[in-house]
Amino acid sequence: MNAIKKDAFIKAGSPMHLHMHAVAQRAREYTCKLNYLPHTAAQIAQIMSELTCGGVGEGFGMFPPFYTDYGMNIHIGKNVFLNEGCSFQDHGGIFIGDGSLIGHRCIIATINHDLNPDNRGDMTVAPVHIGKNVWIGARVTILPGVNIGDGAVVAAGAVVNRDVPPNTIVAGVPAREVKKIT
Repeated sequence: MNAIKKDAFIKAGSPMHLHMHAVAQRAREYTCKLNYLPHTAAQIAQIMSELTCGGVGEGFGMFPPFYTDYGMNIHIGKNVFLNEGCSFQDHGGIFIGDGSLIGHRCIIATINHDLNPDNRGDMTVAPVHIGKNVWIGARVTILPGVNIGDGAVVAAGAVVNRDVPPNTIVAGVPAREVKKIT
């Protein structure tokens, strides 16, 4: 299944919600295989390619462990590196451009739950787009619907809740522009 339409509403217990849970089991099987056995760089790239249904570009590199609850909506460009401990909630789609670097223990989320306590299981999804040659520092959290422009840098520990322009450094909680890269 492809990425769910931006801002799609998913009712708790609906067929789509049940599908999401079924696919999560598949993702757990792949991540267990990836995380609990030693692998060469080529084997890691192969497992990630299977997990993402071919969504991994040439020159991909990663230090496991890696966690995802869907897997099939991750799209990784060429020469991308993921450092250890990243967690991707990719139901809404995660798109990472060529040459980007993702730091230790980053979280990329594409789901929000309903604010009404009576409907808390209901969800909306929105994709995350990370441009080319972006550097995401360690322990960054990127929230649903965010677009990070080409050449941007997100400082370690930032929480990104809005779009980041190209060639811009952002930092903080929530992330704010620090300076332009010239």
